[in-house]
Amino acid sequence: MTLDKLEIGKSAKIKKINSKGELTYRIMEMGLTPNTEVTVRKAAPLGDPIQIILRGFEITLSKSEASLIEVSI
Repeated sequence: MTLDKLEIGKSAKIKKINSKGELTYRIMEMGLTPNTEVTVRKAAPLGDPIQIILRGFEITLSKSEASLIEVSI
């Protein structure tokens, strides 16, 4: 399952990032690393972007970025 498919209010652990190059580094620099727990807090009215909580911080990701992040419930 990918992060963009996770329902609002649900939590999961990051398994891996399905990307290469600079985008992977940018995602990881935001704290989205394997074995980190994330919770989907809310989504914009049209569903994109989504807001997640990890390590006590709120981060907003586009659905296309979230679709690159594999999670396990």
